[in-house]
Amino acid sequence: MEKPNSYCEYVASLDNDNIHRIYHDTQYGFPIESDDELFCRLTLEINQAGLSWTTILNKQDNFRKAYSNFNIEVVAKYDNVDITRLLSNPGIIRNRLKINAAINNARKIVELKNTFGSFRKWLDKNHPLTIEQWVRLFKMTFKFTGGEITKEFLLSTGYLRGAHVEGCYTYNIINEKKPMWLK
Repeated sequence: MEKPNSYCEYVASLDNDNIHRIYHDTQYGFPIESDDELFCRLTLEINQAGLSWTTILNKQDNFRKAYSNFNIEVVAKYDNVDITRLLSNPGIIRNRLKINAAINNARKIVELKNTFGSFRKWLDKNHPLTIEQWVRLFKMTFKFTGGEITKEFLLSTGYLRGAHVEGCYTYNIINEKKPMWLK
C-alpha cells in the first residue's frame, strides 16, 4: 500500500473503533478550552518524540492517571517522590527528561496563568505566528519542545491549519467550532 497523503486518508480505511480513527474523529485538530487538556496534549506530544503515536494513544489513559489527570496545579508541585513514582510506572514512557519536562512545563503554565489568565489566553495572545516564530517561542518557554513537537501540538489543538484535509468529514465539524487558524 502506498503511503497516505494525510492522516485523514490513513484513517479512512480503519475500523471505527481503531484508536487512530477515534483520535482523528474526536480530538485531532479540535480546539481545546481547558488548560489542563492543553497541558495534556503538550505532554503527550513530548512523550511521542522518538516513538510512534500509536504507542502514545494506547498509553494515554495511563498518562492521565500517572499525571494526576493533567491537573497543572498538582503536577507543578511534583517532587522527587513523584518523579520516582513516574519512573517506575510501566504504563507510561519512563524517560527522566520527558518527565522533568512535564513537571517544568506545568510550572511554566502556572506562571502563564498568573500573568495572562490562562495557558489558552497566552496561546491566543500569540496567535497568529508563523511556525518558525511559534517554535522559537515554545523553545524559550517550555522544555523539550522542538519544531515537530511544537507543530504537532499546534495542529492538534486547532492553532495551525492542516490537521485535516478539506474533503474530510471531521474538517467540517472542526470548522463549526471556529479553531484559531480560521481567525
